[in-house]
Amino acid sequence: MIVLIPAYEPDHQLTALVRNLQEADPWLTMVVVDDGSGPDYQQTFDDAARLGCHVLSYAVNGGKGHALKSGFAFIAERFPGQDVVCADSDGQHAVADILAVADRVRHVTAAMILGCRNFTGSVPARSRFGNTVTRGLFRLATGQRVADTQTGLRGYRADMLPWLLTVRGQRYEYELNLLLEAKQAGYGIESVEIATVYLDNNSGSHFRPVADSLRIYAPLLKFLGSSLSAFVVDTVMFLVLSAVTDSLLLAVVGARLVSASVNFLVNRRLVFEHGKDTSLRAAAAGYVALVVVLLSANYAAMATLTSLALPDVPAKLLTEVALLGVSYGVQQRFLFIRRARTAASETDGTETHIPALVPAQFQHSMPGKSGDQSPKRFRSN
Repeated sequence: MIVLIPAYEPDHQLTALVRNLQEADPWLTMVVVDDGSGPDYQQTFDDAARLGCHVLSYAVNGGKGHALKSGFAFIAERFPGQDVVCADSDGQHAVADILAVADRVRHVTAAMILGCRNFTGSVPARSRFGNTVTRGLFRLATGQRVADTQTGLRGYRADMLPWLLTVRGQRYEYELNLLLEAKQAGYGIESVEIATVYLDNNSGSHFRPVADSLRIYAPLLKFLGSSLSAFVVDTVMFLVLSAVTDSLLLAVVGARLVSASVNFLVNRRLVFEHGKDTSLRAAAAGYVALVVVLLSANYAAMATLTSLALPDVPAKLLTEVALLGVSYGVQQRFLFIRRARTAASETDGTETHIPALVPAQFQHSMPGKSGDQSPKRFRSN
């Protein structure tokens, strides 16, 4: 079992975690990725190397996703066949919880294991809010309930490493992308309940609330932008056709045909990452079916609301908002999905997004305690 710890400007919690893991299980192999922390933090990583960790170092910060994929690539090459547990460096994952996730990984097939916090007790407001929002969006997009979508404590079987390297994302969005693409790749998601620990009100976190949230929520934000533009087109056409035909049915149907065509093209090319991977004919057929269903629901809702004396525009606004979540979930899960990958494509490197900064130059080694492997320090220029 390999414990992979991505770290950016860590404090003493990193070496404390390494020591505690060694005391709990002296045979664990630990890989630490210094994601461009800089010379001020070299002593911390040197201490980790002395304690027996394999340390991979980068001169420039590439983001958590980059660090994780660097670690996965290193482990796949140096420790083939070994399962991996990823843990954060800031002391927020208890040793007992890390070992519990490791134990669960050994007993599952084709599933990732999440160490899920229950968010009880004193939890920073931004952490509670962020997880609540992401959990809701994840359920909307996949139909799956996951208690903690933002957890950094995760376990992966060795045979999942090739897939882990194919998923896009260089920063915090990478871990959410893994959850979003797991089902399509044939992997389940299981969880182990862990303690909710926030040290010093989570002051050690490098998460940037605005910039990183935009990265994480980008797929939904693009969808909302596409839907808003389609809504504007639909509303304008609806008002025009209502005035010209004086028929609610013709106005609703005609407006939806125009706006749906615009929405389909935008979603396929710009919104959903794997939209262009899907056959145009298959995606169009599915989209037409979705439009028919939504159109029926739209007309029924509009007829009901207008019969209650609600003006046309407010009635349409309420109807569109209500059906927006349904439309996103169906398109994400069924229409614009990643093409099935063959076993050959998983092993020949096709579409594999291995970080460009691959640790290659041996720097130094120190006597260690982690199993029978000699700990080494690598640096990428």
